[in-house]
Amino acid sequence: MEVKKNAMLWIAIGVLFLSVLFLTYKTSAIGKAGVTGASVTGNTVDTTGWTANEIMNYEMHGTIPARLQSRGGVSSASSGGTGMVGGC
Repeated sequence: MEVKKNAMLWIAIGVLFLSVLFLTYKTSAIGKAGVTGASVTGNTVDTTGWTANEIMNYEMHGTIPARLQSRGGVSSASSGGTGMVGGC
């Protein structure tokens, strides 16, 4: 009975270890896609001329800088008037 318990314990540990390896691989693949600029929706915004802070705010919160919204390049009607991608 004790041998059967040990075998089940080691099988469970092996399954958990393999699942951790798989999830680590998937997470690193997602991280690499984010670094290369691949987007989920396929929509891209030209960030040339933006400051590092503006790029960070766009990546983290989806906000477009206010100085670009008045140019007509970004329609406030399509973003719900909040200046955020997707109108969140």
